[in-house]
Amino acid sequence: MIRFENVSFGYRNGWLFRGLNLELRRGAIYGLLGKNGAGKSTLLKLAAGLLFPNTGEISVLGRTPKRREPTFLSRIFLVPEEFDLPRMNMREYARVYGCFYPDFSGGQLAELMRELEVSETQPFQQMSLGQKKKACIAFAIACRTPLLLMDEPTNGLDIPSKSAFRRVVASVMNENRTIVISTHQVRDLDRLIDSVVVLDESEILLNATTEEITRRLQFVRLEEGEQALYAEETIHGRWGVRPNESGADSPLDMELLFNAAIANREAMKNLFNRSER
Repeated sequence: MIRFENVSFGYRNGWLFRGLNLELRRGAIYGLLGKNGAGKSTLLKLAAGLLFPNTGEISVLGRTPKRREPTFLSRIFLVPEEFDLPRMNMREYARVYGCFYPDFSGGQLAELMRELEVSETQPFQQMSLGQKKKACIAFAIACRTPLLLMDEPTNGLDIPSKSAFRRVVASVMNENRTIVISTHQVRDLDRLIDSVVVLDESEILLNATTEEITRRLQFVRLEEGEQALYAEETIHGRWGVRPNESGADSPLDMELLFNAAIANREAMKNLFNRSER
């Protein structure tokens, strides 16, 4: 579905990626995690053909994104973190832009707008940031593209809207679709994603399914003095991440996972590299 091979990319102030390799499969919801400035938005734009790599090859849906072929562009949708909407409402917007996506469904769009509690007839310029974001998400999903990329989609959403977002994304997922959601608000993706990619300092620290993660790691309350890959004090005691040597199940904690990957980079990479051999 998506393959980066030895990709390098930089801006005027220096390199962002050097020799980046990444492969994402079809039929998964990926959480792309990273701190601000880690390169999440750039990675999505490279996949969508909005930016071109300096060196290396990128393949998405069997095509080269930088060629910007119409048949490729009609099969992907990128919801950017920041956007401008024209002076119209969603019904007008769908009439103008829906035709560029062969599988676009006006019926599904109307259903999603109701689910997300956004009006199809209210002009965009009269909407709040959160309402605009939800309208964009609804249109993106209704385009029914095989690849959907979303950059910080929960920014600007209140708690009920975040719950509705997780609900609608889960409801439209199938084995022929890949969804990549970038965020630094890791708890927004709890119980939604089935694969995790952690990007930090221009490097992929982790690329694994949630099943693989919970098979290799435990997220538990630690005893005093107990060693772990990462630990932090909370009002409920000391919690951390440790290798799962007993094979016991524990719920995945996305925030602990991310912090462990950042704090103990080599240990995490080695642990999951071993699991792939």
